[in-house]
Amino acid sequence: MSNGQRRTAQRPSAAVGAVAAAADPLQQAHALYAQRQWSAAEPLCRSVLDAQPEHPGALTLLGIMLAQTGRAPQAVDLFERAARSTPGNAEAHNNLGSALRTLGRYQDALDCYERALALEPRFAQAHYNRGVTLYDLCRYHEAVQSYDQALALEPRHAQAWNNRGTALRELQRLEEALASYERAIVVNPDHAGAHSNRGATLHRLRRYDEALACFDRAIAIAPKSAETHANRGATLTTLERFDEALACFERAIAIDSECADAYFNRAVALARVQRFPEALASVDRALSLGRRDAAVYRCRGDVLWALKRFEETIASYAQALTLDPQSPFLRGECCHVRMRICDWSDLERDSSAMTAAIERGEAVVPPFVLLALLDSPVLQRKAAAIYAREKVRPQTALPLPPRRCRDGKIRLGYFSADFRTHAVSLLTAGLFESHDRSRFELTAFALGPDTRDGMRTRLETAFDRFVPVDRMADRDIAALARRLHIDIAIDLGGYTRDCRPGILALRAAPIQVSYLGYLGTMGCEFIDYLIADPVLVPPASRQHYSEQIAYLPSYQVNDSRRPLPGTALARAALGLPAEAFVFCCFNNSYKITPETFDSWMRILSAVPASVLFLLGGTAAVERNLRRQAQIRQVTPERLVFGHSLPVEQYLARFRAADLFLDTLPYNAGTTASDALWAGLPVLTLPGQAMAARMAASILTAAGLPELIAAGRADYERQAIGLATDPQRLAALRQRLSDNRRRCALFDTAAFTRDIEALFVRMHDRHHAGLPPEHLSAPPP
Repeated sequence: MSNGQRRTAQRPSAAVGAVAAAADPLQQAHALYAQRQWSAAEPLCRSVLDAQPEHPGALTLLGIMLAQTGRAPQAVDLFERAARSTPGNAEAHNNLGSALRTLGRYQDALDCYERALALEPRFAQAHYNRGVTLYDLCRYHEAVQSYDQALALEPRHAQAWNNRGTALRELQRLEEALASYERAIVVNPDHAGAHSNRGATLHRLRRYDEALACFDRAIAIAPKSAETHANRGATLTTLERFDEALACFERAIAIDSECADAYFNRAVALARVQRFPEALASVDRALSLGRRDAAVYRCRGDVLWALKRFEETIASYAQALTLDPQSPFLRGECCHVRMRICDWSDLERDSSAMTAAIERGEAVVPPFVLLALLDSPVLQRKAAAIYAREKVRPQTALPLPPRRCRDGKIRLGYFSADFRTHAVSLLTAGLFESHDRSRFELTAFALGPDTRDGMRTRLETAFDRFVPVDRMADRDIAALARRLHIDIAIDLGGYTRDCRPGILALRAAPIQVSYLGYLGTMGCEFIDYLIADPVLVPPASRQHYSEQIAYLPSYQVNDSRRPLPGTALARAALGLPAEAFVFCCFNNSYKITPETFDSWMRILSAVPASVLFLLGGTAAVERNLRRQAQIRQVTPERLVFGHSLPVEQYLARFRAADLFLDTLPYNAGTTASDALWAGLPVLTLPGQAMAARMAASILTAAGLPELIAAGRADYERQAIGLATDPQRLAALRQRLSDNRRRCALFDTAAFTRDIEALFVRMHDRHHAGLPPEHLSAPPP
């Protein structure tokens, strides 16, 4: 969304009007100027100046024509001469100010307007031009005061009302700005800029339908306004009407191929539909056209992040933060990208600053990012509540859905952007297929694009109804869920990437549940239940969650139909030494903290014939971690990096390792289950928050609670002990192999029965008119 129509200063003006027939050259020049025959008027002015070089009238009129034909430097020279020749003429100083502003000499222009007003305090045009220049200098309060003075003298000055609104908008006084634009429209109903600016302000107020109506009115008046088309497209992007938005940007660019706002807003829309290379080209074009504000650099960083160009992402985010240190949530996003490449250079400082900002209620870090930074359920709830406040307010509220009669099956709606080959779907596919169809009807709301992979195909047949909604607006998806009479909406994404919490904020279903994808509280009132187990959320910790906790015996679902991994991949093919003890961790790199890495290096130091096998993928990750190892006096070559593999090879790779070492404060989730399924023991160190207790929950369900360390020292002691006690490690492996098909962790049928029992209890409470409450785990 651009800042609004240009705030043009009024043109320099000549005090002498045109005459129909004139005897002397200057009068003839005025007549020709009035008829816009400037090329004929200019020689006449020059002839007067040849005879009288300091003639104020000729200097002024010629200066005006030069200014209006793009020759501002020459105009300034003429206006300066006119002001010197008539120092008491306020209009001469006003004209000089207007020409200086055209050259970007804002302070000099302001000085000229001050001199004009000292001579003539009731000079409305000078007050107006002073306001325009103060706006250019970002002195918005003073700009509003100048416009007020101009309007007190000339209340029907439509452009002053318009510009006043734009200054008020910069001051975040949005309702006052709206009123100012409305006054401009009363004075001049066909003021296209005021209609467009009013639309931009309504957009900021989240009154999107009204904003579109304003843009449509502005375009009807001035169809060639590229800026208005760009602003209309930005509103359509917010409404997730991406095809219409992109058409708006194309029209804007066709009108003005150098409209930077159109290229920027186009980049935002292209990123939202995951056309990232095109989005990068579009935002770079906006930059090349001179749009260099924080929003542009942030957009560029977002696109580079999606393209996994992390070091460039950090550079773009840093530029955005330099321009706007308060850019919502950006400091946390930048920290997260640094964590992705294991750049910990500013981590301690950033963590302290973000902690203080969260305590102040500031929008500094997205809740998902915080899971990997701080093991604090208190701060995580506060951060989630801030995010919900800033990002998840419904665009337009829907009325509460009426309680419908019980009519047979309970209708479940699963909402996810990850119905593809993704951790969430790999875990849940068996659940969807195992649901009791005599009691439940299943609808998938697919929020992500169709990847056309094998998992997507499998899931399309696992549901009674599979609905692609990735190109629909939140409001339309919520309305669709209501039309389908969904009883329980299960959000599998939470605040993870490509999440759409705005759908449930509109109350898509009478009962709304958070499960699996996001390991934390949503910090909002529109999620009724959070599914957990007693290890994951101990009853004493429930006050840190905004939801009611619905307990299962075991939290994480798994797909028991998943084939067991084949033969272990050869160590040599993976770059691993044949005889060494192989510790491994295939968690995402952003989960590795300096404290965890310290433990790992102490473990390697205590077990000389060992290596650490990690997930690499980028040169920056590998370079930074090897440097950190060297700092801790561990040979960098003892870190071995693997890369992404197809699912079958990915599981087989676990068999090349001896022990999985978990991370804190963000534990392994799916990766821990994968390791156990492949027969690899996992050692974890639990914390306080939900994400920090995930692996403990998994190990409890797998029947291996002894691998849950009692503290960091115990974590390191157990790792060293297992590496140096082959018999104990072999016994653990055998127990894992024997129990794999029988333990709760991999019993999809039992899990399905348990979660269905929870859904029935939620449904029964709702139909009894009872509010949500904590639900204990069903008996085994």
